[in-house]
Amino acid sequence: MKINEIPTPAYVVDEGKLVENLEILKGVQERTGCKILLAQKAFSMFSEYPLIGKYLSGTTASGLYEARLGHEEMGKENHIFSPAYRENEMDEIAAICDHVIFNSFSQLKRFRERCQGKTGIGLRVNPECSTQGDHAIYDPCAPGSRLGVTQEKLERELQTFAGALDGVEGLHFHTLCEQNADDLETTLQAVEQRFGSYLKQMKWLNMGGGHHITRADYDIGRLERCICHMRDAYDLDIYLEPGEAVALNAGYLVTEVMDIVENRGIQTLILDASAACHMPDVLEMPYRPPLRGSGEPGEKPYTYRLSSCTCLAGDIIGDYSFDQEMHPGDRLYFEDMAIYSMVKNNTFNGIALPSIWAMEPAAGLTKPAGASAELTAEPAEPEENTAELTNERQVPSGECRLVKAFRYEDFKGRLS
Repeated sequence: MKINEIPTPAYVVDEGKLVENLEILKGVQERTGCKILLAQKAFSMFSEYPLIGKYLSGTTASGLYEARLGHEEMGKENHIFSPAYRENEMDEIAAICDHVIFNSFSQLKRFRERCQGKTGIGLRVNPECSTQGDHAIYDPCAPGSRLGVTQEKLERELQTFAGALDGVEGLHFHTLCEQNADDLETTLQAVEQRFGSYLKQMKWLNMGGGHHITRADYDIGRLERCICHMRDAYDLDIYLEPGEAVALNAGYLVTEVMDIVENRGIQTLILDASAACHMPDVLEMPYRPPLRGSGEPGEKPYTYRLSSCTCLAGDIIGDYSFDQEMHPGDRLYFEDMAIYSMVKNNTFNGIALPSIWAMEPAAGLTKPAGASAELTAEPAEPEENTAELTNERQVPSGECRLVKAFRYEDFKGRLS
């Protein structure tokens, strides 16, 4: 079944793009000797874990359930960080994880003996170096942050008890969000300044996630220099745990126009997909998700506001323009929908969860059948002006296979 034929709403993961990303990450590992882990908090489509496991070194988790998923479905290195751990879960965590990273000395003290001899112990540090810019909600180095031990706290603990770091094999920091290697380089300067003397006592350093390694403008050379510098200067094994970079631009949310309403000159498309339910980052971050074949408001002849069939007045995806007038039954293809979508969706208002599909790699693009607002794809031979092609609402022509469909029972099963 083709992407223009599947029932909506639906998430579709492009396996060709997924492999393209994985090849880039594999190259970084091979050239530097670092280990790259899948951060499951961004992408947990475990049906793809056998594929991902051919390229990456393992998984990282934010809690027991993710740790179990990585252990059961990929079966390679399995790491975990959580701001706090439950007493009744620690033994299982220690049994299935290769590294357990603690957020505070109180957590380290509480669980050190239960982890020693079973798993590697790490401590998250806070280099107090903010590089987030517009992503303040994701800034772990903001003043008053609950994430990571500061230099002052570390030194105070060591003054109180000289063995405060006993059993700790590695340090972990995570300060980035969708950023380039220049921000990593800046962060590493702060890490060395504040924690360099302690790194010399460690076996490994985990540089966390937020590295947009597979983005077209990412400076991979600078990243690799950073990795090699830390590896050689402190004789460390280096870990990175990106989530977005693994599945960046590798997914679609396919939706259909159900109705069009007008109020004070604003025409709103009512979709069977929802920002609140199916792509919560649109409201939380916020951001305007890319939509294939669209433009900024007023850029193209027909401008619409995109919303959903929930009762939430603010369930607005954004304003987009199109080359042609839209009609009920037309399909839209939101891009970059593999990450932070399936892992965050919900059934507010009883809205159905999108089905999950995988699209096999295929060359070329095709026009969706039966959609009045779609444009015809160019022939397989590329034109000189390829920039114009990217504005057309073409969709990949790979064959799609259903991975998971959700029914009423899935909605009811989340309730009581």
